[in-house]
Formats: sequence, C-alpha cells, structure tokens
Amino acid sequence: MATSDIQVKELEKRASGQAFELILSPRSKEAVPEFPLSPPKKKDVSLEEIQKKLEAAEERRKSHEAEENNNFSKMAEEKLTHKMEANKENREAQMAAKLERLREKDKHIEEVRKNKEGKDPGEAETD
Repeated sequence: MATSDIQVKELEKRASGQAFELILSPRSKEAVPEFPLSPPKKKDVSLEEIQKKLEAAEERRKSHEAEENNNFSKMAEEKLTHKMEANKENREAQMAAKLERLREKDKHIEEVRKNKEGKDPGEAETD
C-alpha cells in the first residue's frame, strides 16, 4: 500500500496524548496485491519419498508404543513392589502384636501361679 493511499487527520489533543484518524482510499482495480492470493505450488513428491515418510512415521509410532509399554511395565512393577512391602509390614506388625499378647498371657499365668504358690494350703480351704 502506497503512502498516497493514506490520509492522516489529526483529532483534538487529549490529556492522555494525541489522537489520529487514518483514512484509507478505496483500492483501484489496477492495483496489484503485494502478496499472492493463491498458495505456492507444491513440488511433486515421488512414491519413494512418500514410502520413506510412511516408514519413518511407522517407526515413530512403534517407538512411542514401546516407550508407553515400558513405562506401564515399570509403573506396574513399582506398584506391585509397594503393595508387597506394605503386606509384609502388615504381616510383621500382626505377628509382633500376637507375640506381645502371648507374652502378656504368659506373664499373667506366671503371676497367677505365684499367687497360688504363695498361699498356704490351709488358707485356701478357709476361703
């Protein structure tokens, strides 16, 4: 667009600055646009190039799929390992609790025995 196609009209000054109005003249029919209206023509692509592109795309797809499978396997293995560790910890905690209850029971039995032995046989009959 040439500068002769543009008219600049100054508007009143404002506190924030100046204002302008740009007036564009109508385009003449002889004017040639500066950019092409149609897209540039594509070069002919050979069958070999298409085949190479398809093979490359297939390799990328296979690589991506293998990576996803690998990630899935790793995550599944980590999850299983974590679950097995949690089960082991729970089992150990349950065993420790059972052993503690057995020790408490043995202790109680021993206390009852001592109390029975500590009493005289004659006292037991008078009660």
